[in-house]
Amino acid sequence: MLAFPCNQFGAQEPGSNEEILEFATSKFDVNFPMFAKIEVNGDGASDLYEHLKSEQQDAQGKADIAWNFTKFLIDRSGAVVARYAPPVAPEDIAEAIAKRL
Repeated sequence: MLAFPCNQFGAQEPGSNEEILEFATSKFDVNFPMFAKIEVNGDGASDLYEHLKSEQQDAQGKADIAWNFTKFLIDRSGAVVARYAPPVAPEDIAEAIAKRL
């Protein structure tokens, strides 16, 4: 699991990278890599998210990320194999993840 903070959704991550990391680790016991804050939609969207969105649209066929915690499953070769909506918990996709390990 990798996390990419983004402040494009209700301004929920306005702090610095250090502040976001401290909040995530102290409040939610995050123990996976957290990267620098990025944009996932619009003209400033990161190349990574442009690629992810182009490979897997949401259930309505839209590419843009609608809300934080959208998840993408990527296989060992780097292929984007699935996209999960924000309410889907990592535990809910554990079997799909295990199949790709």
